[in-house]
Amino acid sequence: GADVPDSEFIPNELLEYTKDLLNGRYLNDSLHAQPSDIFEVDELKKYISRCEPGFVMKSSPRRFCKQMSMYYALREKGVDDVAVDVESNWGGKKQLMITLAISNVIAAPMLQRLCQYLESRNLMIERAHLDAVGLEDGKSVASQSLDKNQVALLRVLVAPFVNEADGESGIDCRGDGKPLTISNEKWLMNEPKIRRDLVNNLGSISKWLDDRVIKLCTTQRYLHDYKSDYPENADEVDAPTRGAKISPFDAEICVAMLDVVHAIMASRDPYGFSKSNVASVLQRKQTMQIVDLFKRKFDPNKEYKEQNPEILDKRIEEIRASIDDNVELQLHKDILDIMLKLIKGTLRTNAFVKGKYSLALRLDPNICMDENDILRKTAPFGVFFLSGRRFTGFHVRFSDIARGGLRVVTPHSSEMFAIESARQFNECYDLAFAQQLKNKDIAEGGSKAVCLVNMEGVNLVDKPHIIRKSVKSMVNSLLDCLTPEETTKAQIRDYYGDDELLYLGPDEQIIPEHINWIVERAEERGYPSPTAFMSSKPDAGINHKEYGVTSEGVAVFLDVALKEMGVLTEDKDYFTVKITGGPDGDVAGNMLNILYRNYGEKARIVGIADGTGCVECEDGIEWGELLRLFKEEKPLSEIDSSKLSASTQVYGVDTVEGANMRNTMHNRVKADAFIPAGGRPATINDANWEKFIHDGVPSSKLIVEGANLFLTPGAREKLHQRAGCSIIKDSSANKCGVICSSYEIISSMLLSKNEFLEIKPIFVQQVLEKLRLFAEREAKLMFREYRHHNEQRALPNISTDISAAINRTTDALHIALASENISADEYEHLYPILKDFLPSELVLTSWTHIKERIPDTYIRNLLSTILASELVYREGVEYVNSISDKQLSAVAISYLTERQTVEQLTKKIICGEDLSPVEAQKVAAILEYGGTRTAIEFGGMQEL
Repeated sequence: GADVPDSEFIPNELLEYTKDLLNGRYLNDSLHAQPSDIFEVDELKKYISRCEPGFVMKSSPRRFCKQMSMYYALREKGVDDVAVDVESNWGGKKQLMITLAISNVIAAPMLQRLCQYLESRNLMIERAHLDAVGLEDGKSVASQSLDKNQVALLRVLVAPFVNEADGESGIDCRGDGKPLTISNEKWLMNEPKIRRDLVNNLGSISKWLDDRVIKLCTTQRYLHDYKSDYPENADEVDAPTRGAKISPFDAEICVAMLDVVHAIMASRDPYGFSKSNVASVLQRKQTMQIVDLFKRKFDPNKEYKEQNPEILDKRIEEIRASIDDNVELQLHKDILDIMLKLIKGTLRTNAFVKGKYSLALRLDPNICMDENDILRKTAPFGVFFLSGRRFTGFHVRFSDIARGGLRVVTPHSSEMFAIESARQFNECYDLAFAQQLKNKDIAEGGSKAVCLVNMEGVNLVDKPHIIRKSVKSMVNSLLDCLTPEETTKAQIRDYYGDDELLYLGPDEQIIPEHINWIVERAEERGYPSPTAFMSSKPDAGINHKEYGVTSEGVAVFLDVALKEMGVLTEDKDYFTVKITGGPDGDVAGNMLNILYRNYGEKARIVGIADGTGCVECEDGIEWGELLRLFKEEKPLSEIDSSKLSASTQVYGVDTVEGANMRNTMHNRVKADAFIPAGGRPATINDANWEKFIHDGVPSSKLIVEGANLFLTPGAREKLHQRAGCSIIKDSSANKCGVICSSYEIISSMLLSKNEFLEIKPIFVQQVLEKLRLFAEREAKLMFREYRHHNEQRALPNISTDISAAINRTTDALHIALASENISADEYEHLYPILKDFLPSELVLTSWTHIKERIPDTYIRNLLSTILASELVYREGVEYVNSISDKQLSAVAISYLTERQTVEQLTKKIICGEDLSPVEAQKVAAILEYGGTRTAIEFGGMQEL
């Protein structure tokens, strides 16, 4: 037959059945679908057009319509959810017919997981059938992708069994004996529990639960008895009993808690707190007792006495005493102790949210801190931890309103995954802290999200699917804990107490498809200002890669530094640069484009490396090839060697030598400047920084960090002290990406999508101009401070000094502007600086709406930041640091008025206008007080 059935043909039996259905013949009968417009003839034809012919012709009308209703229910909820239906006493026998509607899955592992779980629950599969329906009219699944554009309709007929060894001791026991038929009495007693278990768990088991959770709930049994621990709740349905299989719900919580233990402890002892060592605590009964207590604290549907803090503390101490008395291994004591602390240290969770994609924990940041870590002394404002299928995630932020990117890390081997897993929290913390320093110019503080995905056993074809699924799971579970939806909030017992807003941006491996889904999902979940939830939107946003926003700032810092160092002068024919990151990458690719745009052949790329290899040439790599790869978004492996000079060397990673040359390019190749624009954090670290130095001379005297954390703080310090390297720190060099995101989010609050698209071309160009100005102001201040310290204080430290001065001033101003000491008129007086900060096109189209559409807290943050950065960039770090905390906000506010006065006086002098006696005295006082120092500084910069 045809691949796609004739949608005009509806089997008569099906047509008659749908008429009865619409007429209410089967109303409120759970065995049948319920009346709906989807069963009207025209809609029925559309649905049939998406089906394979055999499915339409061989299905009974009742089954076809029941599955059709599940298909549409899934589409309405979102195709990432799962619909489950279980029919009892199928065919009048002790059998259950399970039906699942599911999409975006890989069929084989889904079926394997279901079989594993059903067998563990003593349910024998009699038969199974899998059909699939497309998501587009007129397209059956035969012509579509197997994971993105279909809904799988799975039917599984199961029957209970027991084994000879266990007899009929219970449905939740399993052995290797011969399957036997269960008695009618036992079946009637257990059927409701079995059905409830399947309805509640098969959706998450088939799609969202991690393999470790599946293994735990199918192979491990409870070592304690819940009813003995809590006799007052002995009559609870489905309460854990000793010897019974662990429930998927309990297993998921347990795995997540163990993942947190590993994440916060492995950085201190990666071997002792490896995932396998941490999991060994499952042999202790106290492990699941801790899980029970966690559930009792957060169950929103029941009132437990442990929801009282004092009683909770008492129960924690009882379990701790049991651990002290019965657990000998110190490692297990340490793990269980941290799990106990997690009960108190978790403030909010989506554990009880129905249909969750993964488990989210809103943690007290202090639980993650190591008092012996001298590099990480500042506790974040907030930490979210997420545990899902194949991934763990952290979101760390250093202020209430904060912005930072979401990155996906996909180690290529189990060994690399173990390394990345041990440092995941520290990486997320460091990135967020760097973002906090970087975000000094905008209203939002710093944050970062890291999604670490286990790619073991995943081929290249399935990799995008696994990444997409992990991103969706992580983001949706964050939204569980953030959304104001009443239905979701009712499923969360909240110990934090305040609403929270997160602002994300794209980072490594986040593509436009992810960005669009995140914004759409935020809107579906009722998130306030959903378009502000994620920046760099491909259409109603400013895509970072398309416009090269981060690289524009890096280029300015590079330009200022090269001129300061005497490398970039009119009398020199060229300067040389080496880059990590490929021409298809965001920062590296755009950096190539901007370098050629700004300098042409005067800029020579002598070395470049990416994930596929590296290319090197002392005389400069052919620009035509580099720009072709950039425009076509291709990696270095696609370079055309025939277009390169004879002296150019090309290395691929498919050989040991090639991989070694790629991995060492950044150290070996000599260049005036090195721009790390890609690569893993800590590539140059405390243990290997000397490899960057050859015969006492660094391979590059200037490093401009386009990539985050490419160098560790210790490596930066050593390269400055021992080799005289000038290093522009990441929190300065690549800050323009987040400034751009902030402008985009402000526009999202003020404009509709169509309004934004109307002004987008002009708006984007104005934003780019603003970004270059922000970068130039900081770069010039940085070198001014460098000279002030006689080039003895390292540039990375000066970068931190600038950020600290601005953030300190911002904090003081935020408190002052929120206090009752400032009048409405004084507050209104500050609004002109907001006009100057915003692109003029945005002011022109939406200034009148700013107060009603942007939250007051956000405006207050923004005003504070603008005033603070204005003060620091103009007057320098030393001046700001000389002002006490008590006086700082008052000085910053008065600075605005005085600056306006100075600008008016300056304009009069330049235009040759006469000054009044008062004005003349003011000018004289200004010159007398600070004129000499200013003249020296200007003279030193040769700007007069």
